[in-house]
Amino acid sequence: MAMHFSVLASGSTGNAIYVESEGHSFLVDAGLSGKAMEGLFSQIDRKIEDLSGILVTHEHSDHIKGLGVLARKYKLPVYANEKTWNAMDGLIGKIETEQKFTFDMETAKHFGGLSIESFGVSHDAAEPMFYVFHQGDRKLVLVTDTGYVSDRMKGIISNADQYVFESNHDVGMLRMGRYPWSIKRRILSDVGHVSNEDAAIAMSDVIGDRTKGIYLAHLSLDNNMKDLARMSVAQTLESKGVSVGEQVDLFDTDPKVPTPLVAI
Repeated sequence: MAMHFSVLASGSTGNAIYVESEGHSFLVDAGLSGKAMEGLFSQIDRKIEDLSGILVTHEHSDHIKGLGVLARKYKLPVYANEKTWNAMDGLIGKIETEQKFTFDMETAKHFGGLSIESFGVSHDAAEPMFYVFHQGDRKLVLVTDTGYVSDRMKGIISNADQYVFESNHDVGMLRMGRYPWSIKRRILSDVGHVSNEDAAIAMSDVIGDRTKGIYLAHLSLDNNMKDLARMSVAQTLESKGVSVGEQVDLFDTDPKVPTPLVAI
């Protein structure tokens, strides 16, 4: 059975990714309102009530805005590490104890033939982590909201079939843009977000012989553009010997429009 996924929404206004395999389906983050999340699910012809659970990456509002509403309305299990649970206290409303599950960093959970592996990233949150989905020999990596990609992370995420990979900003646009310097400094820091070029350099280190596609995610509305991100990443990958369009394809994501369900 194939694994399928859709980047439901991605960007500074809200993030959510849907993954299904082996009769299980998960939502990674619920960073838009409950109503918006329901609309996104209808666009991919899936139902929130059929979810096996929601996986949380970290407590920033663009990742948990609709979490409490969806968990309560649909009685869904929610998975997060202990520090993230503590950080979400007061942000998502009451979640019943029987719906709260701890998913420790650098561990894996198994749902039939689907395994979900968590790994830490470098971001200014309590204990931010992202996920690798394994089903048979298929591998899907989700990694955004990190200031850099460490060698440890590269080892975990290497040679996946598909990546949802942060390509947050163009450094020139960010430096010249309207943000106050304190915010610019945070974004550029090791606990901020990776730029188009830095993302592509990291991608070139992890792409393997089975890698088919990379979805450029979490683009800044103010400091990036889809065409610019795709061009910058492609140029850097080509300079590292990765043939874009032949060896690997690049795809856009959007803050409001889901990507089509893709089979791995």
